[in-house]
Amino acid sequence: MANSERLVSLDVFRGMTIAGMVLVNNPGGSPVYWPLDHAEWHGLTPTDWIFPFFLFIVGVSIAISLGKVRIASESDGAPAAKGTLRRIFTRAASIYLLGAALSIIPFFQFQATDAPDPIKLLVWLAFVASLFFLLLRNFKVAGALFVVGLLGIAGMNLAGYNVVPYNYGTLRIFGVLQRISVCYLITAIIFLYTSWKQQVAIGIALLLGYWLIMTTIPVPGCEVTSLADKACNLAAWLDRLILTENHIWRGGKVYDPEGILSTIPAIVTTISGVLTGTWLTSNIESRITNKESQDLSHSIFDIQYSLLNKVAGIFFFGTTLLALGLIWNSYFPMNKALWTSSYVLATTGLALLVLGCCYWLIDIKGYKRWAWPFVVFGVNAMPLFIFSGFWARMHAGYRVTGPEGTLISAQKWVMIHIFNPIFNPIDASLAFAISFILLWLFLMWLLYRRKIFVRV
Repeated sequence: MANSERLVSLDVFRGMTIAGMVLVNNPGGSPVYWPLDHAEWHGLTPTDWIFPFFLFIVGVSIAISLGKVRIASESDGAPAAKGTLRRIFTRAASIYLLGAALSIIPFFQFQATDAPDPIKLLVWLAFVASLFFLLLRNFKVAGALFVVGLLGIAGMNLAGYNVVPYNYGTLRIFGVLQRISVCYLITAIIFLYTSWKQQVAIGIALLLGYWLIMTTIPVPGCEVTSLADKACNLAAWLDRLILTENHIWRGGKVYDPEGILSTIPAIVTTISGVLTGTWLTSNIESRITNKESQDLSHSIFDIQYSLLNKVAGIFFFGTTLLALGLIWNSYFPMNKALWTSSYVLATTGLALLVLGCCYWLIDIKGYKRWAWPFVVFGVNAMPLFIFSGFWARMHAGYRVTGPEGTLISAQKWVMIHIFNPIFNPIDASLAFAISFILLWLFLMWLLYRRKIFVRV
């Protein structure tokens, strides 16, 4: 497959992954079925596959999007152009800022501000719409909506409401999009300036080095350093030391699942995607000689043979890495929050197996109709993650009158009046999550049918 061709199977894999991420991030409440929840600490559930799958896909995309740049620089014997590096840094910065925007917008604390919820929500929507048009590069509309949002905040102040500004002292420095930005930046540079053999060596060195420092370096202030202890492991201690507890994930309190040290093995997950993308987009026509005597049927046979070899390689390495991850788990337990080396191998193996299935079904066999919803999600994965996140925050923050006259979130109201009367609690939570993802399938389809593809 030439580099210019689009891997539909990659769009499908990306769509499956982002749909899973939105699904597990938006349950109707507790309890939830175990596959839709993270492991408590050590362990691996299907939910724990999702984020490494996304980083793996980022790596594959790097190999596809920057492959021609690298080939050109190798043929010229010159380093990558400054313009390419500028685009890489700009894209990484944009992704990081989008992650921060998820927390900062609407620039005031929704619950602490005493203005009526409908007014606050309209101001919030103005800022979110501004961000959407900014991503579409429609700067005039984005700027106008941003001014509308600022005027809304000013109006609430003039009306005498107590508008509490966003507390930047508790801004989470790292998060999902922030980790993606860092992994993208470092891996893209590695891809441009190293060979695939060097990339393999870098990945192995990082995984072994991470294992070594996490299991041998004592943690200051802890009597016993243990990976089983959420506080007394090196990654958690470093996050508290550098980021401080005010800037790490509130749910973790003493650790950040997207922290500083654990980003090192996450980079290896992205490198594994780069290696896979390089393998998939290698020019299969190079295997075919350009002899005039070679007939078309022979060429087609060679192409199909090469494609099947690629799939076989993907399945082989997927199975091998999964097995190695399970073996390493006995010595360095699989843990998403710590992004342990065994976790990297196991989830990379699973990613290869899933991508291999998609590649065989879609790009080789041509079975595409079943995958349409995932294509819709996959071509607009970033806006789906961002704006479904805003929607979920609004749904949870907006208050309405509950059955007993108390104020409850709009999400809880929906659960009480729509899902709970029909299902038992765990199925009601699942039904809400499925309804949420179906709503976003419709919204993403509206963009897809108009050929609106939001790029960052």
